[in-house]
Amino acid sequence: MSREYPLAYPWRLSLEGVARSSGVHPDVVMRFVELDLVRPLGGDGPGGPWFSPRAPEMIARVLRLHSELSLNYAAIPLVLDLLARVDTLERRLVEIAYVERTASP
Repeated sequence: MSREYPLAYPWRLSLEGVARSSGVHPDVVMRFVELDLVRPLGGDGPGGPWFSPRAPEMIARVLRLHSELSLNYAAIPLVLDLLARVDTLERRLVEIAYVERTASP
């Protein structure tokens, strides 16, 4: 009798796991932590620091902004904040449009 098990994604990644998933050296990940471009989940516990499973995605975004737009690492947090605000505003516009469509006779 065989069972099927759903894929389980880790709720946290080690420094080496983030570096491997991102294709960068662990020192690069720690440099991004120092620059506050990537934040660990907690302090240095056993095997730590630990990161969110979304950390490799954030590192890829930082590397892309740095290489494609030639942004320095000091400017990247501002750009990431602005992009997050744009996403929030776009979601709000979709919500408003939906309410207006459903409220009109």
